[in-house]
Amino acid sequence: MSMRVMIVSDVYPPLIGGVERQMQVLGQMLRQRGHEVCVATPWQEGLAPYEEADGVAIHRLRGVSALLAPAKGAKRRHHPPAPDPATVWQLRRLIDRFRPDVVHVYGWIAYSCAAALVGRRTPMLLSVREYGYTCALRTMMHHGKELCSGPAPAKCLSCAASYFGPAKGVVATVGVWSGRGLLRGKTAGLHSVSHYMQQNIRRDLYDDQVPPQLPDAVIPSFRNDADSASEAELRPYLEQLPDEPFILFVGALRLVKGLGPLLEAYAALRDAPPLVLIGRMASDTPRSFPPNVRVLYDFPHPAVMAAWGRSLFGVAPSVWPEPFGSVIHEAMSQGKAVVGTTPGGQTDMIVDGETGLLVPAGDAGALAQAMQRLIDDPALRERLGEASRVRARLFTAELVVPQFEQLYRQLIAQSRGNAFESDHLSIS
Repeated sequence: MSMRVMIVSDVYPPLIGGVERQMQVLGQMLRQRGHEVCVATPWQEGLAPYEEADGVAIHRLRGVSALLAPAKGAKRRHHPPAPDPATVWQLRRLIDRFRPDVVHVYGWIAYSCAAALVGRRTPMLLSVREYGYTCALRTMMHHGKELCSGPAPAKCLSCAASYFGPAKGVVATVGVWSGRGLLRGKTAGLHSVSHYMQQNIRRDLYDDQVPPQLPDAVIPSFRNDADSASEAELRPYLEQLPDEPFILFVGALRLVKGLGPLLEAYAALRDAPPLVLIGRMASDTPRSFPPNVRVLYDFPHPAVMAAWGRSLFGVAPSVWPEPFGSVIHEAMSQGKAVVGTTPGGQTDMIVDGETGLLVPAGDAGALAQAMQRLIDDPALRERLGEASRVRARLFTAELVVPQFEQLYRQLIAQSRGNAFESDHLSIS
């Protein structure tokens, strides 16, 4: 039976990023499988308030925050960590018109979505793709330097104030802490992108007391292997790549993504091939890079996949606990080994010594050793790459989207007190 699915997300294309693409592809795949889908997301400068793409209706909502000038240098607008009155009102109207069977929400817009669903039985599925529901910085890095052991009011206030400044730090911390009850009260089910994130949300939002009747599923991010572009469309991007094999990093060019340890490790390598960084700039992107490091910005996804195919191996050296990291299974699908870090969700993809290599986050020495191993040992590189290609099949749309459908049906069945075509399979 087809469903009416409403996706509500902090971010959505044409904004560039892994989560942005995940929410878009999920909607497209659900539509292809016969469901009705609409998307609600914060309005961004220069984008239409409404459009349709691939049969999916996209509503960009102007919240109260849209009336404020964006932060200096900011290229996108963000939903605040609290219900936005204008966004709540628009969501209520959209819910009344679209009449969704289930609402799937990600990000701080969840606060507005939960408020809009007060008094309604429509189930809300909360997607846990990063740490924003319990961390004002959304990184779980205490003062940006070390892994946080868990939220506490005074600790969070100090950390947020040091990052945002006193005023914004107080607002962000109070918003996140005061919204916990609203989220717990309206969340009908949890979707975590990795087992690490599942453990984190259980501990920090539910104090390790998740109600036993609350569906709590781990469903990974996925890729759509049908995504492609013509040779002519790819050529301007591929011409920017080195002619020789290279090490590849893909992701936001932020310090939490491990650029510091990566550049330090790269400098220690012997006979190092070129290092290519593909991503988007951020406020903390380094302004200069060493020789033999090539930085390329805002590649479309088909060009990124083509770059993986030309690479020697990949690096994903995040210093924060990476929630998942779709770029890893994308590299794996092209038969490339990846050096990743722990702790975090990368361990759902990388089996150390079997499908890639894992090193402690922030350890430039260990990262350099792992990279040197892959440079010096082509047989190891080939073995890990082939095993990676096989494991990457677990993260395809064909396998993952049905898991979302099953979870949606379970939530709908619980909200209506009937079977609703649910097979009642356990989800873990």
